[in-house]
Amino acid sequence: MKILINCPSNFNISHESIKKKGGIETLNYDLAMFLSKQKMKISISSICKKNIKKNNILNLPIKLIKKNSQKYKFDAIISSNDSCIFNYFPNSKKFLWMHNKLQIEKSIRKKQLFSIFRNKPIVIFVSKYLKDATSKIYPFKKRYVIPNFLPSDFISNANSYKRNPIFVWSVQREKGLNDTIDMWINNIYTKSKRAKFYILGINKLKQKYTIKFLKSKNIFFIGRVSKKKLKKIYEKSTAMICLGYDETFCLNALEANSCGLPVLTFGKSALNELILNNYNGFIVNNFKDLSIKILSFLKLNALEQQKFRDNALIFSKKYHLSNVIYKWLKLLK
Repeated sequence: MKILINCPSNFNISHESIKKKGGIETLNYDLAMFLSKQKMKISISSICKKNIKKNNILNLPIKLIKKNSQKYKFDAIISSNDSCIFNYFPNSKKFLWMHNKLQIEKSIRKKQLFSIFRNKPIVIFVSKYLKDATSKIYPFKKRYVIPNFLPSDFISNANSYKRNPIFVWSVQREKGLNDTIDMWINNIYTKSKRAKFYILGINKLKQKYTIKFLKSKNIFFIGRVSKKKLKKIYEKSTAMICLGYDETFCLNALEANSCGLPVLTFGKSALNELILNNYNGFIVNNFKDLSIKILSFLKLNALEQQKFRDNALIFSKKYHLSNVIYKWLKLLK
């Protein structure tokens, strides 16, 4: 079976590019690797300059296959957030893998709406939240929910008992961050001088405080880091703060769970599906409750904290690709 996995991002499957890839690119590559091991012939199309072959996967420039589409034949196409690729392969089975919201205005501007009406692809949503948030006006052939899976970089059975009182923020959006910083300064630092707050995932931080002042309150702005460094920080930390504004799945929270981090959240959007209160994380109602939960968690002894770390790791294993792939194989075959 010949399958094209279309990921319209600026990356290729060479070693250096893969190390820098983001969440969607990681998922596309890991899915390609798994399907290739099922003796399927897999190609990945991305925004790259030339053909690359690695691990029996052929990486093709999107411009090239669009320009010479008649030279290629695929039994199925799995395309992330992009329906336009389907216009070039009318005889292929079409799967639109939706990771993000597709608003009507955006779909018109990006010329997605016409392609969806023309091709009527099967759509794969990464969460029930995203499925419910997507307009019914789109004439998808069928609608399915297949959750995202844990990237191979984060699969681990290790769960260290030695942790530092570090709480991490690694969402690449700032909504709620300034309020979280104020909460930390006014409620956490005043009561626990040993607790630290690491802000990752954002290179430029818009806030009213200087970096020097933040450090004086045990708030450290680290910025974007490699996946390898991110995992090391997770493995020595206590918990993640991920409020959950507009998360269509939240791979960050799943990755944190896999490193033994329970997630503190408002339980909004898709995080309401991913976090089980008092099991692999804690759902709170507001910033006051968030500060109370952080302080109470710090007061737990090592064994009590470890229970939540173990729960987080166990929960993440449900999302290993080996446990999710059967849903993909069922659709493809």
